[in-house]
Amino acid sequence: MSRDSFKDFMLDQLAEVDEISCRAMFGGYGLYAGEAFFGIIHDGRVYFKTNEKTRKVYEKMGMSPFRPNNKMTLKNYYEVPAEVIEDPTELLEWVEKAVRVEDPGVS
Repeated sequence: MSRDSFKDFMLDQLAEVDEISCRAMFGGYGLYAGEAFFGIIHDGRVYFKTNEKTRKVYEKMGMSPFRPNNKMTLKNYYEVPAEVIEDPTELLEWVEKAVRVEDPGVS
């Protein structure tokens, strides 16, 4: 799947997210819900923002942090499992958690 076709697929999967948009970055795309930056699409994968609490779920499922190159690792962004991407209801729940990480004022 090409870079743009995966981006289009993800935007279709995220169509229910209010004010969803993406912008080119890191050789991929940043995902936004309104002004909240919550995810990254890169190299046929999607990564969501995590914190100490939410990261444990990603790690338990064997997911890794975002590594745009060999010298850089963004430990607050973890790959979203394929089974979550394919389940629109579960995907929305994961998005909501990632967006809340972006805005610490929201509980």
